[in-house]
Amino acid sequence: MGFSVDIREGGMGNTFQDAGRLGFRHQGMPASGFLDAPLAHCANALVGNPANATCVEMRVLGPTLVVTSGALRVAIAGQAQPVITRANSQQQPLLPWHSATLFEGDALRVGAIQNGCAYLSIAGGALLPEAMGSQSTYVRVAVGGLNGRALTTGDSFDGPANPVDVSTRELQSTQPFEWPAGPIRAIAGPQSDHFTADALDALVGTMWTTTAEQDRMGVRLSGQRLTHLTAAHADITSDGIAPGTIQVPGNGLPIVLLADCHTVGGYPKIATVITADLPRMAHMPPGTSFQFQLVDHAQAARALQATDALLTTWVGQLKTYSPPGFLDEKALYGQNLVSGFLRADPLG
Repeated sequence: MGFSVDIREGGMGNTFQDAGRLGFRHQGMPASGFLDAPLAHCANALVGNPANATCVEMRVLGPTLVVTSGALRVAIAGQAQPVITRANSQQQPLLPWHSATLFEGDALRVGAIQNGCAYLSIAGGALLPEAMGSQSTYVRVAVGGLNGRALTTGDSFDGPANPVDVSTRELQSTQPFEWPAGPIRAIAGPQSDHFTADALDALVGTMWTTTAEQDRMGVRLSGQRLTHLTAAHADITSDGIAPGTIQVPGNGLPIVLLADCHTVGGYPKIATVITADLPRMAHMPPGTSFQFQLVDHAQAARALQATDALLTTWVGQLKTYSPPGFLDEKALYGQNLVSGFLRADPLG
């Protein structure tokens, strides 16, 4: 017997995502998957899942879930203020960077996502069909996840039998996983020669601001317009693009492509955000300001190694804790508090 969950409130911008639908871009299928993979890995670590297990990626307003049968362990990585309402109507917060176990009749209300992106992990994951080897949701063609769309009020899903031993202690982190501050690093090209000589200087010298025109496909920026060599250079024969690509259409304002981006495009690409920094773009709601910095391939490789080391260190410092009302039976019985029997007979 596994668990069953009803979606009492679908929220806004919540989809099931995993590592992505890899190996099908040549067929026109985007990879999709986590916008911030390291943050999703943190959420999964908190419930004992493999790093790339499917999570609920939350972008605007998290869902409210109700356990209708069984028990499940959950955790949230990111900035939110979730509240658990137990079956007896008692409320308690789901502490940041802590796991918690929900039982039949318990509800979890996630609420507003405060920094653009957060992840809800569920121990053992959800029993969802795979499409092209992935459970990731790609809404534009209704593939993956729950019926190929965002979570909706009235949805439900089940989980596998015995996904977690709920008698074991919960996991917690003493520190949130945080991305370092600083410019978003990018590598010039591949069509930087379609722009005037000062365009790359303008790319790194401008304080860009994210606009409301953003979703899992990409984010449009406002700032100084980048100038193409000629009007004709604002278009190219469509060729391959990938997450991280910085396209510049005829209006001169860049678009940074994200996980759900299409596979080919006809706008010239002035630069490409490096893998280590692309997850940070998921945490830039409208009105966020930032700058670009150009780096080379060797610097990009070192940055990715540093990200991997940061994540490994974070996962390595996870500790167990006992939530209120938890009874560690193994520890209790292991104390051997009573080593024999006493007779109650006063004449004995």
